[in-house]
Amino acid sequence: MDPRQQELAARIAGRRGAVRGPFRVWLHSPEMCERAESLGAFARFECSLPKHLRELTLLMAARNWDAQYSWNAHVHQAIEAGIPQTAVKAIAERREAVFDNEVDQVFYQFCREILDEHFVTDETFARALAHFGSKGLVDTIGALGNFTMLGMCLNTFQVDLQADKEPPFPDIRGYGRVPAAADRPQP
Repeated sequence: MDPRQQELAARIAGRRGAVRGPFRVWLHSPEMCERAESLGAFARFECSLPKHLRELTLLMAARNWDAQYSWNAHVHQAIEAGIPQTAVKAIAERREAVFDNEVDQVFYQFCREILDEHFVTDETFARALAHFGSKGLVDTIGALGNFTMLGMCLNTFQVDLQADKEPPFPDIRGYGRVPAAADRPQP
């Protein structure tokens, strides 16, 4: 590494404990790495969302992009922060997650609509705005965007799948989709 990369690596290790995952890729472009690390730190540690919802955005974006590294690195943190295990399992299986807490359900619906449909209905937007305000919604989109970029990086550069971890998604193995039963050749 050149001196700039070494400086960034030391800063990342100081904040995050080590240089791993996407940072090993992003360090190839020190300017990109610095900006991605700053946005990622904001999204994970500093934005206006409560911790459990920051973790939920990460899991939802990870599943949207089938980013197994991100999922495996955060699934237990999300559960410890208060995301119900049943909701986590539903997201992993691409089923509708249900939350007992109305605020969490509205947040999930908002994130699901933007990730799945690329738009948010007026009703969902109004409900989310009432709970989180404009700052909260901007922070939500920033977090989802950051974690989307993260998933794209992890998959493109095939970042360590953590062989000691169970594959988190039933339809993904390695860096590809498992063909649906109807798509498999018949004997």
